[in-house]
Amino acid sequence: MVRLRYSSIAKLVALFFVVFFILPSFFNLYDSSTDISDFNDHPRNIDHKRLVENNGQLPNRYGENPENIAIFKEGVLGNYEPVLEPRTGPGEGGVGVNLAPEEKSAAERTVREFGFNMVASDKISLDRRIKDTRPAECKYWHYPESSKLPKASVVIVFVNEGWSTLMRTVHSVINTSPPELLADIILVDDYSNKEHLKEKLETYITRFNGKVKLTRTTKREGLVRARVIGAEMASGDVIVILDAHCECVANWLPPLLTRIAVNRKTLAVPIVDGIDWNTLEHTDIYGGALNRGIWEWGFLYKETQVPEKESKMHKHYSEPYWSPTHAGGLLAIDKKWFFELGGYDPGIKIWGGEQYELSFKVWQCGGMVEWVPCSHVAHIYRGPRTESVHPPDGNPHQTSINHMRLAETWMDEYKEYYYIREPQIKRLDFGDISEQLAIREKLQCKSFKWFMENIAYDLPKKFPLPPKNKVWGECQNVQHKVCLDVRGAGFGQPIGVSGCHHQLGNQLFRLNVEGELSSGEHCFVSDRSIVKKKFCLNYEGVWNPTGEWQYDLDKKTIKSSKEKTCLTTDGSNLKLEECDDSNLSQKWDWKEIYY
Repeated sequence: MVRLRYSSIAKLVALFFVVFFILPSFFNLYDSSTDISDFNDHPRNIDHKRLVENNGQLPNRYGENPENIAIFKEGVLGNYEPVLEPRTGPGEGGVGVNLAPEEKSAAERTVREFGFNMVASDKISLDRRIKDTRPAECKYWHYPESSKLPKASVVIVFVNEGWSTLMRTVHSVINTSPPELLADIILVDDYSNKEHLKEKLETYITRFNGKVKLTRTTKREGLVRARVIGAEMASGDVIVILDAHCECVANWLPPLLTRIAVNRKTLAVPIVDGIDWNTLEHTDIYGGALNRGIWEWGFLYKETQVPEKESKMHKHYSEPYWSPTHAGGLLAIDKKWFFELGGYDPGIKIWGGEQYELSFKVWQCGGMVEWVPCSHVAHIYRGPRTESVHPPDGNPHQTSINHMRLAETWMDEYKEYYYIREPQIKRLDFGDISEQLAIREKLQCKSFKWFMENIAYDLPKKFPLPPKNKVWGECQNVQHKVCLDVRGAGFGQPIGVSGCHHQLGNQLFRLNVEGELSSGEHCFVSDRSIVKKKFCLNYEGVWNPTGEWQYDLDKKTIKSSKEKTCLTTDGSNLKLEECDDSNLSQKWDWKEIYY
């Protein structure tokens, strides 16, 4: 009897322990609420604190639908993770394809025509599966069920694309996307003239039973306008833009759509892997490191490591993170939000600058740009293509005009730093931007200063605000009437002089008030008796916009403070010699030349 009583008490204690300790812990694995409100250091609570401290000036990563956040469950395979059977064949697993010697001549012809080795590409199945380059923990993220996620329309613009690279893009999107999340694929043919992209293409896509749609422009529109045409046709809630030569890593789509389901004003960007244009080998170009997009002040796209201030916001390495901008080719955005922002500025034509314009207005008008480490898409970067796809009547300065439009619309006083970097463009006609300014006013968008201080705060650490130019343009020697010329110098090689052609290009130089002599993003330094080309960035990848050169406006001499010598030419060669105020071969006139 006593033994029974103690046995019953033991059972009750055990039951109490299970009910109040074991079961709650078990169910917490499946209860998203426990990941959010119980911990002061959880990213959402940190973000809320930041919102309060900044009077709501920073966007909320968790938007109006925090219930849609992805949940990490250690060791529990994610709900969209595919179970894949092994595949064999050329190129499978992202392995490169090497050709026999007798095939290389034909391959080189296809590279000149398409920018890719189509002989190698044609050997690879259109359904090939590339390797999984995601962080290992990505397999354990659980995303909202399909009824809570928006559907995607994938927009792919092409012009005179190779057959197998284009079709492999289509196959890859279909093979790696949950069918219930893929509304359609919109192929936009921007006035191709290749025979294989006509009837053959129209017939081929019928096998997809309407999932793949094709529209053709009636003239060469350019990449930016063609994307908008595709976006207008999209039936999905979200527009996903891909280039026409991509392959998707497993489970790439749900992570992007989840970020937009959480906050519809998110521009979600996959991590871009590389595919070699010659062998079609797939590689993780970042090696697992987390980077984000920035730019230098001439709008050349750059990347930098995610700053500690941002990485501290995340509990898991593979969580999406904020980025000032992106590379431009691959992205996902809510369709309604895209058009509320005016789509791409219609005055930004062909290509170039559209990624900055979209990023700036997303951030300044209340949204955010996020890179998503658990979404990987591989992209082929073109090789030495010689067949041009640029419109024959296009403006040769269109990229500069594009940059001017976004600078004038979005950058406020910071636009002057672009003009310091590119002074020769200042007189180009960038057209009417009244509609873009009206959108900015209507949406009550923030200043560019806010953007620089709160989002792109790490950019000036790598690319400081450029000092003003003391002189710039064409630099002509008084005696010999030749001009400073880069002359195709590689890094570490000497520059020289040549006949003045007044076309800028390799004869366009800038000398700023801090003594830096530069052309484009390249700088020039003395090395005993020569002047050589170098990276403007130091070994840590940081630009220090100062230098050794002093231009005397009265004497017209260019002196090296390091060598204590002056720039001299005999009409054929450029060298540094002892300064002599009476020597006309050491005197230089600067002439500002505009496009």
